[in-house]
Amino acid sequence: MDVVRTPEHRFKRLLDYPFTPHYAEVDGVRMHYVDEGPQTAKPILMLHGEPSWSYLYRHMIPICAAAGHRVIAPDLIGFGKSDKPTQIDDYSYQSHMDWLQALLDQLRLDDITLVCQDWGSLLGLRLAAENESRFRAIVVGNGMLPTGDQKVPAAFQVWKNFALYSPWFPISRIINTGTFRRLGPDELKAYDAPFPGKRYKAGARAFPRLVPVTPDDPAREANLKAWQVLENWTKPFLTTFSNGDPITRGGDRYMQDRIPGAVGQSHQTLTGGHFLQEDSPVQFAQAINTLLTRMDRETVPAQRSAQASHG
Repeated sequence: MDVVRTPEHRFKRLLDYPFTPHYAEVDGVRMHYVDEGPQTAKPILMLHGEPSWSYLYRHMIPICAAAGHRVIAPDLIGFGKSDKPTQIDDYSYQSHMDWLQALLDQLRLDDITLVCQDWGSLLGLRLAAENESRFRAIVVGNGMLPTGDQKVPAAFQVWKNFALYSPWFPISRIINTGTFRRLGPDELKAYDAPFPGKRYKAGARAFPRLVPVTPDDPAREANLKAWQVLENWTKPFLTTFSNGDPITRGGDRYMQDRIPGAVGQSHQTLTGGHFLQEDSPVQFAQAINTLLTRMDRETVPAQRSAQASHG
């Protein structure tokens, strides 16, 4: 497998991205991740989607870390500061799952709160379901776990064909079309930073074709098994979808109806497009912090009650 690594100088002095880099070797490739906040705190795992990278969470990471949480935000293989196999066929749904599982195991993460959006949800929801005992809560903004049974909008096929065949694949402009606000030149530069040439974009081009859209998709069975876990998930499950995302609209209500842990949660509709981390980062981060604060408050009486019963 031919792999390229984006030169480090591409990431120098990026706007609002002061984080110390961390790296892990996962199945022969190097994965980058941000790791902020107290190392002994329960972790928040923030997973980005297509075609962004951990830069997407730059405004949310400090807010959650300042609240006393450890925040880990990886760059998926093919994105950000992580290594990038150069052929589209090098990427599969399962390979992304394997890479993330390896990171989870290497960092020995437990009591995890998952925060996910877009492909971060396709991967993260399965990761949580396949490691149910290691996750304490899930927060989904503009994401879903498809099984190939759902109707796919015609616009998605257009996007899929564009990603696979267009000679022009402008990463930052693609992201800007999914935001309400206009990104500034330094932000556009940061989103383009990981991709200095065509050979670096195979992972970004591969993702649309990996979405399960038919019943014979190779990821269907694993996703169905994940749904069996999620349909019995009683731990907190919070949705923070935006009001302006045509891709995932309605997915929040769908999950609220199917996942027991969604009952009684303070679900929110935030202002923004597909990339709500750009349009409502403070509100998104505060929703996470509020959920975890409430969970911690509920845990203390429960622990005291358990101690009293054994006293």
